[in-house]
Amino acid sequence: MAKIIPFKAIRPTRDKAYLVSSLPSYIYKKHILEAKLETNPYTFLHIINPEFRKDNKTQPNTVERFEKVKEKFDEFRTNGVLIQDKKEQYYLYRQITPTNTYIGIIAGISVDDYLNGNIKIHEQTLTQREETFKMYLDVCQFNAEPVLLTYQDSTTINNIINKYVNQRSEYEFCTTHKIKQNLWLIDNQKDIETITKEFLTINSIYVADGHHRSASSVLYAKSKRAKNPSASTDEPYNYFLAFFIAESELNIMEYNRTVSDLNGLTTSEFLEKITAYFDVEEQQKRFSPIQKHHFSMFIDGKWFLLKAKKGTFDETDVVSSLDAQILSVNLLKPILGIHDLKTDNRVGFIEGYKGSKALKKAVTKHNAKVAFGLFPVSIDELKNIADNNEIMPPKSTYIEPKMRSGLTIYSLAP
Repeated sequence: MAKIIPFKAIRPTRDKAYLVSSLPSYIYKKHILEAKLETNPYTFLHIINPEFRKDNKTQPNTVERFEKVKEKFDEFRTNGVLIQDKKEQYYLYRQITPTNTYIGIIAGISVDDYLNGNIKIHEQTLTQREETFKMYLDVCQFNAEPVLLTYQDSTTINNIINKYVNQRSEYEFCTTHKIKQNLWLIDNQKDIETITKEFLTINSIYVADGHHRSASSVLYAKSKRAKNPSASTDEPYNYFLAFFIAESELNIMEYNRTVSDLNGLTTSEFLEKITAYFDVEEQQKRFSPIQKHHFSMFIDGKWFLLKAKKGTFDETDVVSSLDAQILSVNLLKPILGIHDLKTDNRVGFIEGYKGSKALKKAVTKHNAKVAFGLFPVSIDELKNIADNNEIMPPKSTYIEPKMRSGLTIYSLAP
């Protein structure tokens, strides 16, 4: 069962929603970020970057910096840019991109679902990042970007969603990334109760994106509980902000790899060595893999298809049979000397939506010597990893939708 709750979102007024909402600041190139901060007084980026234009800035990821974030957030509320709903409700959110449509429900979910294993993870988190995000929650007292969670499709939930999409949305706007955004208020009490009860019948929820945010919310709740052992279980810190999207709506793409050198090998020596693990076939044109255990490779102006040989990986093991793991164990580590994808600066990662063109560009115009294209992980593979308490290799999946900050903010303040 999954315990979710409606909440009173702090959110932009209708006329400013398109101006307030933003992607995380690290998504933007420096000059674009500066332009947005310079020209848009309402963007949520001002809250994330509260010391824009100041010479004497506080250090990132410190209490002092987070206090500035909280001050700017409070300023947005005082000035009426952000207001809080008077009624607890769910929020229906939709993104329409040039290629896909994503729709789901924004709600609070209990940290106990994470602690008892109802919320399942497939990615390892870093303790330092967890502690940093916990410090942020301690000081700022709000969730502004929901964790992306996925669940098995539900006819009951889909029927309610279909009911609302035929009504006028609270927000409707398009971003400069050509993504249309809609937000509806699910404020009918019967619908709220139906959604809440339906999620109580769902045994497994999977983190698609936001492992560190969910883990830090749990860490924050545990610290608050330790300080207030007799406090009510309804305290806001016992929940965190989440966007629930059905498995059929989720888009899992590959994360491709580039490497800046061949570990001292010539191209011919490198090609010879990989034949121990892969069947290598030169291709006449640019392509992407069309099945599991097949990889594309671009090197010295040529494309190659790599087919993992039988016996080079354990087909019965959920992690060993992942393509990202096969590439690491059979090529990156033994041949190119890359033992840690997280720390080796010779490795680069390219999001799957950029396609094979980006692999070629990385080699011909940037610093990569070789690029590898992978086949995307399936939802069943992701669930299998999580169900078996296993962890995927770093950067195994690039998942959409990517959520925006500032549209529905969950307050942790009592």
